[in-house]
Amino acid sequence: MLNKYARAFFTRVLTPFATFLIRRGVSPDTVTLLGTAGVVAGALVFYPMGEFFWGTVVITLFVFSDLVDGNMARQLGRSSRWGAFLDSTLDRVADGAIFGGFALWYAGGGDDIALCAVSIFCLASGQVVSYTKARGESIGLPVAVNGLVERAERLVIALTLAGLAGLHKFGVPGIQYLLPIALWIVAVGSLITLIQRVVTVRRESAEAEAEAGAAEPGGVASGESDPAGSATPESAAAEEKQKPQEQGSEAAK
Repeated sequence: MLNKYARAFFTRVLTPFATFLIRRGVSPDTVTLLGTAGVVAGALVFYPMGEFFWGTVVITLFVFSDLVDGNMARQLGRSSRWGAFLDSTLDRVADGAIFGGFALWYAGGGDDIALCAVSIFCLASGQVVSYTKARGESIGLPVAVNGLVERAERLVIALTLAGLAGLHKFGVPGIQYLLPIALWIVAVGSLITLIQRVVTVRRESAEAEAEAGAAEPGGVASGESDPAGSATPESAAAEEKQKPQEQGSEAAK
């Protein structure tokens, strides 16, 4: 949801900065790498120490690189499969560092094993939510659903409430409970989103197989065995064609 509306807004806002970097000879891949390094450093240095306010400030400064690098690539006319792959792969690294930082805090100074487990669940479920859409698209399905909580929602909820929770160290009472609330919201929302995407892929897969079966002579779909139990030439060819598609695109957030 936020991907649809907020991304366009921030892209316009950050366009002058992207233009400035291009004039200085900075490449989009460099911005992607530096942005990810900044997010990882902010999350794994500050969060395990319980410094949620300053950690969130550092992360926020670097997280917009995800929009700047794409903007630069479009201005340069260099949009490529490699750029999309690198960007999406490093997004997973950054997300893992953020929720990993929360988990390290609760496993250490935060001393709350339940919230440590919730943080780990947020980390893992976020990766799987992205994978389900990418894998579905790689096998030729549209996966026509985004779900309740995409990457943008996960980051906004977690970072905003973590930053506010960090104000507890500045004397704001009771606000430290916002971070546990954020983690539970992200965990439940990610689970719902995962279910939505799995159900969608199951439905679209059944529809695609039904259409393929109806199109085949005699009603035998490509990829199925013949009545005697041996695969048809068409099914063997389809199977061979499918093998290179084991690694899906991570374009979906």
